[in-house]
Amino acid sequence: MSELLPIFPLPNVVLFPGVFLPLHIFEPRYREMVADALASDRMIGMVLLRPGWQHQYEGRPPVYPVGCSGVITHVETLPDGRYNIVLRGVERFRILEEDDGRSYRRAIVESAPDGPGTGDDQAAVRRQRTKLEALLAPAIERSLSAEGRLEGVGGAGRDSTLPATMADEDLVNALAQYLDLEPLEKQALLEQRNLRGRAESLVELLEMKILIAKTPGVTNVAH
Repeated sequence: MSELLPIFPLPNVVLFPGVFLPLHIFEPRYREMVADALASDRMIGMVLLRPGWQHQYEGRPPVYPVGCSGVITHVETLPDGRYNIVLRGVERFRILEEDDGRSYRRAIVESAPDGPGTGDDQAAVRRQRTKLEALLAPAIERSLSAEGRLEGVGGAGRDSTLPATMADEDLVNALAQYLDLEPLEKQALLEQRNLRGRAESLVELLEMKILIAKTPGVTNVAH
């Protein structure tokens, strides 16, 4: 990472290592950010805005200190100066200090990669992966069945499990980013110190949501 990392604060986006994120860049200050990143190391740090950001969005509203850097892997420059880009998450970071020398935000950051996993941690992650497959299988099966009906073919016999060839880290991070979770829930997952903690927290979160969905009159009020 550069000594000063451009940071892109959004209210509803959390990036995870190894996961791809498409973005449409239209604000002038962030067009400048992308242009500068493309001329440098193509790195941008994604951070989540804290609640209440609406009152000072044009300025520098507070953000959560833990974010994830991403490298621009694809870019489309539109005729009016806007960009369509794709970021691939690289690693977590913690903001130490912000710099206000540009129109967009930059920060001095320190790398905060997931802690190394022990043999016990790896075994625990595998157990959580099995739980995730069991929790998500009904939704995957419904999706495949609906797809089959739309295409005029049967959904039976098609694989409703998560990709077996996908590494545990990639799978957990992809689910954390792509599942329909609240931004603060995703931020809490990103802030887990290692993959085991993220996998266990993701399982607990999904179990809670399934329980709430099955319990009449109960709503999720914990955010």
